[in-house]
Amino acid sequence: MIESDFILKDFEVLNVSNGSVTWKTPSNIALVKYWGKQEPQIPENTSISFTLDACFTLTNLEYTKKEKKSEDFNFEIFFEDKKKEAFKPKIQQFFQRIEQYVPFLKDYDFVIKSRNSFPHSSGIASSASGMSALALCIMSLEKELNPTISEEYFNKKASFLARLGSGSACRSIEGELIIWGNHSDIKGSSDLFGVKYPYEIHGNFKNYHDTILLVDEGEKQVSSTVGHQLMYNHPFAKQRFNQANNNISKILEVLQNGGLKEFIAIVESEALSLHAMMMTSNPYFILMKPNTLKIISKIWEFRAKTGSNICFTLDAGANVHVLFPEKEKEIVNNFIISELIQYCQENHYICDRIGQGAKQITI
Repeated sequence: MIESDFILKDFEVLNVSNGSVTWKTPSNIALVKYWGKQEPQIPENTSISFTLDACFTLTNLEYTKKEKKSEDFNFEIFFEDKKKEAFKPKIQQFFQRIEQYVPFLKDYDFVIKSRNSFPHSSGIASSASGMSALALCIMSLEKELNPTISEEYFNKKASFLARLGSGSACRSIEGELIIWGNHSDIKGSSDLFGVKYPYEIHGNFKNYHDTILLVDEGEKQVSSTVGHQLMYNHPFAKQRFNQANNNISKILEVLQNGGLKEFIAIVESEALSLHAMMMTSNPYFILMKPNTLKIISKIWEFRAKTGSNICFTLDAGANVHVLFPEKEKEIVNNFIISELIQYCQENHYICDRIGQGAKQITI
């Protein structure tokens, strides 16, 4: 599909005067990372992610038809029951980007109420789950205006719209594994929206676990938006994009043949490469904390000692995602509790696993 396919052309707002819709939308964690983009929100390389389950955003959108269409977007936003004026500029920019595809936005007054199941701005992709939830709410309104759209179109357009709010948000619509970015090895892949992993997944990767160790629950040192911008003139950008695309080809084979050791090598290399890009940019940043490194060292020691298939990945922050297969959950959970949570802020951690994607909630 191309961009023009997502423009809503025939609709009638007279039939929908007001309403409310709620979506519960998960975060995701990239196995092969996307870092660097072109306008408008086009990735420099393909990425693949696990959709999570326990880490989610719950967003309710109330809409009321205006008596007269205005030239402005009218909306209020509440986050965890508090009015958030600071969030308005990002939503305003999002509405401006998507208006040509959902031209009814200025026909309605909106109230957006949202909350997370995890700490905001702490490296668990809150913008991914938040923007995808809002995109799905908007698509539910479009579905009322145009009931003929299919579920496949609904999901693709939701992913397409979410991407224009936050790139990684396009990977939070469906599950279990989502690919974003055009890649020659993946039929149907696109820079415009995320697609479900199209091949058989080996049993080793079914019900995979992700325990998130909250090393730092505060605001990130640098936003993802700024981080992506630092790739424009990065001396290693071209090599990094090639590395990521090559790793996509490798991980496609691994996910089919069940090679856990090869999976570990790719995923951990990707995590460290992401942080290496930040440490060698201009200006440069170190997003890991001392306890991040202690956790990584402990994981390596435990793996060498036990032969476990535990591994780690990192987002653009200090927190550590501990990945492990279902069959090792008991031994790894014991290790996490006895050896790792001491390095978390106030011993906070989140037990998560692969999820099935977003769900509409009836309230």
